[in-house]
Amino acid sequence: MSSDGITSVHTYFVAISNLLDKARKVKVNPSIEPALNASDFAGGIEDIGKLSNGSFLANGQAHYAAIETACRNIFYDLLASTTIDQPAFSEIWNLLDIVSILSDIDQCEPGLVFWLVEELLDSQTIDGCRSVFDYLDSRRERMTAKHFNKKELIILRACNELLRRLSRAEDAVFCGRVFIFLFQSFPLGDRSSVNLRGEYHVENVTIFEDLLAKVEAHKDGAMDIDKQEEGVSETKDPTSNTENGDNVDHAVVADKTTKSIQEEVQGKTSDLDTLYPIFWSLQESFSMPTRLFDTNHFQMFKKGLDLTIRKFQSVHQELQARGTSRQLDESKRPTKRKRNSLDEEVSNSINPRYLTSRDLFDLEISDLAFRRYILVQALILVDFLLSLTPKAKRKLEHATNKSVLYSFGLSEEDAKWAAETRSEITTYLQHGAEGKFYYRMVDTVLSRDKNWAHWKAEGCPLIERAPVSADEFMNAQTGAQKTCANKKLRATPLDSLDLKFLSDGDNANGLEKLKHPDRYSIPTADSFRGPIADDEFDAAMAKTEEEKQLAFNARSSKMWRTLRIASKTKLNLFDKIDDGNNIQALFQPEGDENRSKEDYPGSEKPVKDTTPTIADSVPRPLSANGLELAQDTSVK
Repeated sequence: MSSDGITSVHTYFVAISNLLDKARKVKVNPSIEPALNASDFAGGIEDIGKLSNGSFLANGQAHYAAIETACRNIFYDLLASTTIDQPAFSEIWNLLDIVSILSDIDQCEPGLVFWLVEELLDSQTIDGCRSVFDYLDSRRERMTAKHFNKKELIILRACNELLRRLSRAEDAVFCGRVFIFLFQSFPLGDRSSVNLRGEYHVENVTIFEDLLAKVEAHKDGAMDIDKQEEGVSETKDPTSNTENGDNVDHAVVADKTTKSIQEEVQGKTSDLDTLYPIFWSLQESFSMPTRLFDTNHFQMFKKGLDLTIRKFQSVHQELQARGTSRQLDESKRPTKRKRNSLDEEVSNSINPRYLTSRDLFDLEISDLAFRRYILVQALILVDFLLSLTPKAKRKLEHATNKSVLYSFGLSEEDAKWAAETRSEITTYLQHGAEGKFYYRMVDTVLSRDKNWAHWKAEGCPLIERAPVSADEFMNAQTGAQKTCANKKLRATPLDSLDLKFLSDGDNANGLEKLKHPDRYSIPTADSFRGPIADDEFDAAMAKTEEEKQLAFNARSSKMWRTLRIASKTKLNLFDKIDDGNNIQALFQPEGDENRSKEDYPGSEKPVKDTTPTIADSVPRPLSANGLELAQDTSVK
């Protein structure tokens, strides 16, 4: 009996068909956008659940099976009658939206929508699958929001089957879309795509030519040809070698020039022939780094990588010199037509597998992109070796995933070589067009990959945080409100200054104070006489060197200001000052200095009385420099 004959399936078939009719009226434009919502059907979605009341469909599994059968019948009918490039194919997008809504409200199997998508991908060409992924990209958040644990395996299976069909050379962009969809759908800490056992992709074997066998075959053929030529030469007339002397000389010179060019070309060719097997043998170590744990393999790898880097550096220098001369030649030529976008797209295409023919090796070495690919591989492997140093391994002492922890340790000499090699590679990657940007991109990716490797070594702990509880949220909200609330200042805050002088009523008095003559009038030299004497007394009575130095500095400051002021009115008295120390002459009245000889009879100054007095026995205080202070100590 067909499913159409079952009453329950037919009932759901009709109900879902009615929902598609409503969707056709709501969504007039036959396209992927916009997405349908439950509110667009005016209660029609809820009516689906009511159909199971009072029947054997009250059992959940039977209800799910009936809806799944009805949806599949509608899906197959639409898929058989329309193609993906027709406007009528929008019915399938509407059906998938309806199934997604039913799964969110637990009216059908949660994975039903992805089962239908999986069958849709299997039925379409690569171009059709691109349109299907347009739909998935637009509905990703909605389709993975609920019951994801019951959908993840179906998503993985469908995407992996699609990736097997795609060509990584021709469909690289589409492969990227598929991977991005997976990364965005699965949680950040999901372990489904993590290589926990640290297995390597050893099936990717790089096959290259055996030049030794070719050389031996070439030698055998050359010997046969030489024998044939010898037989022919024996039959020639010996007199045929006599020719004109000038022609012979020119022929000898031309032959020497040709031989020198051939030797130079052969030298470069032999150099590349030597490098060719060594270069491609590095791929074995790149695909299986644990081979380097053997000493012999590691030494061969070191020599091969050093030789490759030296060759890349020499090629870079040759291309730079050749490019400079080429630019000079092209500047003299007329302007050529620029390449179109198709040529640029072809030049930027990526081939996932290397072409290992010896005939192409010269061209590959000359390609900057090819050299960068090889050096990035080497940089990844060198970083792996540096992670085996004792210092790096101490950071993973508490790691639990022993599958990615190796007992092999890198010696100090090998670690030094790895660090120097990494420095050379990073310097080389920054050469050329946009080299700085290219290296920054590579370095960013490798830095993040180290974090993922560390996370994997720790057993992939959950990368998530527990949700904030309601109490914590309310406490944080209350604290933020208190912090940001406007706080009323006190009338006299603690440790605050009295700011009454800034009040409006005191503005007039404040302005008058600024006009007081004391603020701008220059003091007289005599006004510093008393302060200087006080400073000298403080210096003489100081008990510590610090106090003495402070008093001396204060005295020096006042003496400097006194001399500066007196220079405008008493400049004639500066000759009587002894090295700027004794400035008492500046403080004497002008009458004493201006007395003429007429005041003294006989034009002689009065003789000073040298009779000792009581005042002479009184000790006088000394200044900081040992001079006596001027003071009136006479006794009358």
